[in-house]
Amino acid sequence: MKIIDAHMHLSHIDSFRTTALERSHVDYSVSGLLREYEENGVVLGIGMGVTETAAGGFPDREANTPMGLDMLEQYSRQFVYCPGVNPFKLDQSNLDALELDLQRPEAVGIKIYLGYYPFFAYDDVYQPVYELAKQYKVPVVYHTGDTYSERGLLKYAHPLTIDEVAVQHREVNFMMAHFGDPWVLDGAEVVYKNRNVFADLSGLMVGDAAECSRLKDSPLFFSHLRHAVTYCDHYEKMLFGTDWPLAPIQPYLQFVQELIPAAYHQAVFYDTALQVFPKIRPIVES
Repeated sequence: MKIIDAHMHLSHIDSFRTTALERSHVDYSVSGLLREYEENGVVLGIGMGVTETAAGGFPDREANTPMGLDMLEQYSRQFVYCPGVNPFKLDQSNLDALELDLQRPEAVGIKIYLGYYPFFAYDDVYQPVYELAKQYKVPVVYHTGDTYSERGLLKYAHPLTIDEVAVQHREVNFMMAHFGDPWVLDGAEVVYKNRNVFADLSGLMVGDAAECSRLKDSPLFFSHLRHAVTYCDHYEKMLFGTDWPLAPIQPYLQFVQELIPAAYHQAVFYDTALQVFPKIRPIVES
């Protein structure tokens, strides 16, 4: 089975490098990710664009929209990306630059960092972004749930805030990163209710293979998550993602394989990504 990683990172972010070095013990480099992809049958990675202007600065109010994958010198058929949005840098020139990015074949969605920036999904600042998503027929990916920075504000990252946007913009698909963890039951309801809302299962564990195994097999650590995916009862609206470099590919892949019934593996690991990110189809099928 071919696999698409619907959520990963290749950006010079200080916290990613520290995590790779001290916790996940992955080789945080382009070659390191390609090696893990080859070993595990991953044919494409969808990177979430994010940059910081000073080490340790993310969420960085000075980073220009659009934010990309600044570890890549050029894009290859193994990687595409979702340009990242800094709501503090969304004047007309930034919106024009974002639109230019969306005209590139490798720009397959838009990433909004709820919680890292103090705006709700439905705030007016993001309305021009949703219009661009509609015009270019690309999804909007939201960070939801816990933030990987103590400077984030959790109230802005709650998955219920996406419901209003999904109702207002029925023509746009939205992907809830991390399924809103720890508010996954709320996230499940938003996915269940709205035909245009999906969720990725990335970033639910941080650590190396041993730590991932410990968390996966803990009787209570993921009980809320198992409850939520069962309650949602729309496995076909879930997408596999790793949030690499937070964890190595192989143990994270095993975790999601055990979480999702085998009958839905083809959808979760491949088919649903083609539905949510239609621009990737010619890349993976060529």
